[in-house]
Amino acid sequence: MSVRYPRPLRPGDRVGVTSPSSGVAKEMRERLDVAIHDVEARGYEVVVGRCMDGSGHVSAPAADRASELMLMLTDPGIRAVVPPWGGETAIDLLPLLDWQRLRDAEPTWLVGYSDMSTIMTPLTLLTGTATVHGTNLMDTPYRVPEGLLSWLDIAAAPQGHPFTQTPPNWYRATGWDDYRVRPDVREYTLDTPGRWIRLDGSGDVEVEGRLIGGCIETLCNLTGTPYLDLSGFARAKSPEGLLVYVEAGGDDAFAICRNLHGMRLAGFFDRANAVLVARTSAPGAASLTQHQAVLDALGPLNVPIIADVECGHVPPHLPLVNGAHGRVVHTSARSEFTQTLD
Repeated sequence: MSVRYPRPLRPGDRVGVTSPSSGVAKEMRERLDVAIHDVEARGYEVVVGRCMDGSGHVSAPAADRASELMLMLTDPGIRAVVPPWGGETAIDLLPLLDWQRLRDAEPTWLVGYSDMSTIMTPLTLLTGTATVHGTNLMDTPYRVPEGLLSWLDIAAAPQGHPFTQTPPNWYRATGWDDYRVRPDVREYTLDTPGRWIRLDGSGDVEVEGRLIGGCIETLCNLTGTPYLDLSGFARAKSPEGLLVYVEAGGDDAFAICRNLHGMRLAGFFDRANAVLVARTSAPGAASLTQHQAVLDALGPLNVPIIADVECGHVPPHLPLVNGAHGRVVHTSARSEFTQTLD
């Protein structure tokens, strides 16, 4: 069984905006307008849903959020769906989504990261539909650093097309942009040098597999449920093995260590040819750093573990396609990530 890739975006297509988790507060609406305008400037029509309220931690009751997401993902006139950002409790949508209907529908790009992993990773695992773990809508106006691509570039790429991304070797270590003060900010503040590093040992790495993964703090809650069967996905879609990526949004090193241990014990990493770990600004502890937490939990896998990849909450962002075939090269001289939509 092959992975289902949505048709590439082309000018005139409609892009749906909804908030399966957190909505947008009034003081952030100007940034939302800037982001929508930038998507429209690429030649797309933007359709904004009703589940956008930002006065609480979710944009609407779970039934309403699930209904609107289903509507957008199964509407043949909408070719991509992107949220403004993540949130906290998208897990409440999972039993309300019609997974058989999603399998039968023409595939649509679903984009996002953070709490959106709660929906996107199961969507790929349960329906075989590729999803884009990349920036959310509110991040879209940022100019993409050289070597990286935006989610819009990837969603417009033809099936079978290989594309390579290389890290800029700079990231933002402190602070964030206040969209209330600068709603039109478009330049990342990349203030600190940093490269990928290998945690499990030394030596060059060249490894391939089908990509799957997401946010540790949200996916750990799905282990042992029908929504997170990576081994079954590997058997059906990637008998050659997986490239599993994970990212810590904000939990301290002890929580990340416990969560990764639990995910490993539940079989999340059983078919991994390598594990990619995103750079994080989440806190360590006096006796345990974030890197040490990863190695403590995942070292027994005896596969390459590459850390400080740009696929998490720390800018800039290297979008990854759940379901795509990936190839990672990491040496002392270069690091690169090639994905093929095959």
